[in-house]
Amino acid sequence: MKQKKKTTISTNSIKLPIWIILVGLLSFCLVAGRVIYLALSEYVDGINIQEFASSRNSTTKILPAKRGTIYDVNGNVLAQTVSSYTLIAYLEESRTTNKNDPQHVVDINYTALELSKVIDIDYETLVKYLSKNNVYQTEFGPKGKGLTELQKDAIKDLNLPGIDFIETQKRYYPYGDFLSYTIGYAIEKTYQDENGNEVTGLVGEMGIEKEYDDILSGTDGYTFYQRDRNGYRIAGTKEITVDAIDGSDIYLSIDANVQLFLEQALDNAENNGYSWEWYTLLVADADTGAILGSASNPSFDPNKRNMTNYLDYNIAVPFEPGSTMKIYTYMATMENSEYNGSKTYKSGTYKAKDGTVIGDWSRAGWGNITYDRGFALSSNTGIISLLNNNINKGTLKSYFNKLGFGTQTGIELPNESRGKIAFNYETEYYNAGFGQGITTTPIQNIKALTSIANDGMLLQPYYIDRIVDHDGEISYQGERTELYQVASTNTTNKIKDLMEDVVSGNSNTCTGYPYYMPGYDLIIKTGSAQVASSTGYDTGEVIKGIAGMWPKEDPEIIFYVASKKPNDGKNGRVKPMSSVVKEIVTNISSYYEIYDDTTNEVEVLDMLEITSYKNKNTSEVLSTLKDFGVKTIIIGDGNKVIDHYPSKGIKITNKDLVILLTNDNNHKIPDFTGLSMNEAKTLLSYLDIQYTIEGNGYVVSQSIAKDTLITDEMVLNLVLKDYYVKEEKK
Repeated sequence: MKQKKKTTISTNSIKLPIWIILVGLLSFCLVAGRVIYLALSEYVDGINIQEFASSRNSTTKILPAKRGTIYDVNGNVLAQTVSSYTLIAYLEESRTTNKNDPQHVVDINYTALELSKVIDIDYETLVKYLSKNNVYQTEFGPKGKGLTELQKDAIKDLNLPGIDFIETQKRYYPYGDFLSYTIGYAIEKTYQDENGNEVTGLVGEMGIEKEYDDILSGTDGYTFYQRDRNGYRIAGTKEITVDAIDGSDIYLSIDANVQLFLEQALDNAENNGYSWEWYTLLVADADTGAILGSASNPSFDPNKRNMTNYLDYNIAVPFEPGSTMKIYTYMATMENSEYNGSKTYKSGTYKAKDGTVIGDWSRAGWGNITYDRGFALSSNTGIISLLNNNINKGTLKSYFNKLGFGTQTGIELPNESRGKIAFNYETEYYNAGFGQGITTTPIQNIKALTSIANDGMLLQPYYIDRIVDHDGEISYQGERTELYQVASTNTTNKIKDLMEDVVSGNSNTCTGYPYYMPGYDLIIKTGSAQVASSTGYDTGEVIKGIAGMWPKEDPEIIFYVASKKPNDGKNGRVKPMSSVVKEIVTNISSYYEIYDDTTNEVEVLDMLEITSYKNKNTSEVLSTLKDFGVKTIIIGDGNKVIDHYPSKGIKITNKDLVILLTNDNNHKIPDFTGLSMNEAKTLLSYLDIQYTIEGNGYVVSQSIAKDTLITDEMVLNLVLKDYYVKEEKK
């Protein structure tokens, strides 16, 4: 029997070099040390590791607040935030995870065909956009941007897979070139909020939009939540949401109807061939100091920001006021000495101690005349006589300052100027007495005029009627604010008598006879200041000013009008001023029913108050306007009106223009012939077309024929000529 072999298992020993063992141990220690360091340290490489980890796993989504709306005193919208939409199409097939609920464009041809029915892009072009290769999404060029809410809804109703919109906010000013410097404008900017988050939103850059930016902006909210590495919210994790607080709405003291009267008056003066370098108008409630209208020319459209000047002439641009300051020199005399209006002085010229000869506008003078008559004739030598015999330099300066000249009024607008009330030498003192060598602003003049209308009590002028917060609560209410007494009732009554004399005579007895309006009881003071230059004063160039109020006995309206280098085409300066003043006095008197028509010779204008035409049948609205005889232009061939100018509540005459925007996107070039410059600009703002304008007055020709379909590439040139107006009047 054979013996079995014994199987032997041998174990081989693996020997590693000592250096490998040491390197391994060292690496393990380094890794372990790093782990311990990361676990225990607050900062790693200068970075707060906990904050870093939190930011990698959480996100904050900003919930933007809605910017408040700016209204006139009656609730007409002057500035509002509107949504604008950009059309996009998702082309990436991977977006769709459920074929029954496609999230990308499935049928290119069908999608293009349906879109072409509601958007101004032809079928072939749409197919090209939708057929792009290797792109996740596509936009549709300029015509696919800036879509309205109506256009967006019409496209959504098509229920096309893969079609979506990008929403953006923009500030819209429905009146266009209207109260522009007061409202200002807001534009979209990217900035960091108080928490360091980058935010894109609307920021006020001028006027009320700038001065009240914080109040209008509100406070943004946010949503904070945990997310996975793909950016999606992790289910079951805590979410924190802080709601946005919308901005407050601001109601101005401005009455859009009064503002329209001011704008129309300047428009009509320009259309009659009158010209100027600049023109300003301010109208206020005499009893409260509330600003009812504030206009200037040149102006701009805040939707386009086509301004040539960034400062408001009524607030921020001081100028030498001229003889309207004689009102306050006479007041200073009456309040600080015994004024005798029947006392006489020698008019004509006066030679100062330094040899300067100062004269009346009629250098020959009117002989020996009374101080009362000197006011009506706007005599400079009468002012000099009062200053020499009744008061001194310190008294005059102190009284000017007491009325608010030389200091800011505190009006609710940015960049207000203080003006300058500084005079030391004899001739400077005399010049200041009749408004030369000093500078004031229209708003300062309005403030000073409130004292005459209120028996010597100076009022605070204001632009803000009320502020309403997001809950509908009134957080601020503007009201009559009495500052202090600056004159006695006897003084203000006498000043009213003198201002009445300015308009109640003829060219031989007063300077304001062109402003006389039977039945209106208008009282004024005219002013004319030479235009300062680097070498002295420009010969023949003036700034004309008118300060006034009506009715005399119990004033309801105060106003200040000024114009640099006004001209009627014949080197005359009265008509561009008197025509504007008479028109605004007539229209405002009719609007506020200031007079009893049975006892006053007041012309009552035939006016139509615009109601809301939105969503009404186009033909019905057109019939109503034609019955009144108003000039009407219709944009588009739609059967419904979606917007119109002027807006609801505005009163118009049959000489005004009404624009109706319909629910048809195929806009055509209208006939601009015969429209004024402002009418043409208003119409162009609705058409959203590039344009150039040559000349002034009325449109006599246009580069693109009427009824031509508007395209993005069009640039319309309009030619305006003043002589067209004159020829039409023959």
